[in-house]
Amino acid sequence: MIEHIRELVPLTDEEVILVQQAFKPVELDKKELLLSKGDPSNHMRFVAEGCVKVYSIDKEAGEHILQFGISGWWINDLYAFLTKSPSSFFIQAITKSTVLQIHRDQLNALYDQVPMMDRFFRIKTQNGYVALQERTIMVMSETAEERYLRFISQYRLMEQQIPQYMIASYLGVTPEHLSAIRKKISTHLRS
Repeated sequence: MIEHIRELVPLTDEEVILVQQAFKPVELDKKELLLSKGDPSNHMRFVAEGCVKVYSIDKEAGEHILQFGISGWWINDLYAFLTKSPSSFFIQAITKSTVLQIHRDQLNALYDQVPMMDRFFRIKTQNGYVALQERTIMVMSETAEERYLRFISQYRLMEQQIPQYMIASYLGVTPEHLSAIRKKISTHLRS
């Protein structure tokens, strides 16, 4: 996590210690929930190991995946965190995972102790907003095949950790449709 933070902002050795002390590890077994819909989202979360997903469930019990998080990624119901409203999403481990999290109150105290952390989270929030806009445009304007090709080119490591039915949910297609897309691409590559 420290290396990840230092990619965007400088930290002194003393500040590193303060940051490390502020984040607490949470060990998750496969399929274990970290956050449930309706719960308060009071923590910022960094995936130290493993793979997790953020998703909602519709009225027909269909799962809709908004985001995946692999080692080195931040994951949260950011809207609920920022507005202090109940979470709209679930966060669940896809694989055995370790998440480092910091409570909102500790984070605010950390901003005073380590001002660069305020800047770090501002940059991360801006980048997250841009990524959300890109995803929205992608879903509205690209075909399912184009979305899949973009996914595998951008998230090659992630694709190998996540079951295909979850990737289908993320892309907004059925598992059968994704299977047909993969078959078409595979046939095209062989010819």
